[in-house]
Amino acid sequence: MSADLLADLHLRCFRAYPRPWSAAEIEDLLASRLNFLLHRPNGFLIGRNVADEAELLTVAVSPDSRRQGLARSMLGEFHETARARGAIEAFLEVASDNEPARALYLSEGWAEVGLRRNYYARGIDAVLMRRAL
Repeated sequence: MSADLLADLHLRCFRAYPRPWSAAEIEDLLASRLNFLLHRPNGFLIGRNVADEAELLTVAVSPDSRRQGLARSMLGEFHETARARGAIEAFLEVASDNEPARALYLSEGWAEVGLRRNYYARGIDAVLMRRAL
């Protein structure tokens, strides 16, 4: 999947916040050996491993492909990939008003461990989550 296609999908998923990533930003992320891409025809995920920690940077699923298990499948693959790359725990940030994503993460063993107030916009916090791998 090209960076242009990934950026287009990211735009369709994150119009307001977090702001969509450009193709150049995605290319820069993927140029680092620390980062990895998992993708499907209608979605993608970018993760990062540093030492024994992993970070889920973004998950984007086309609006017309949601609620079909695609994000859950990629999340499971993220856990496996991060573990294979040496991570023992993982972290992510999710918008406080993104209830579907928060519910998915909680159902997959993630725990809410912190909050960054007004991170995405006024009144929309970043919920910090952690999961042992």
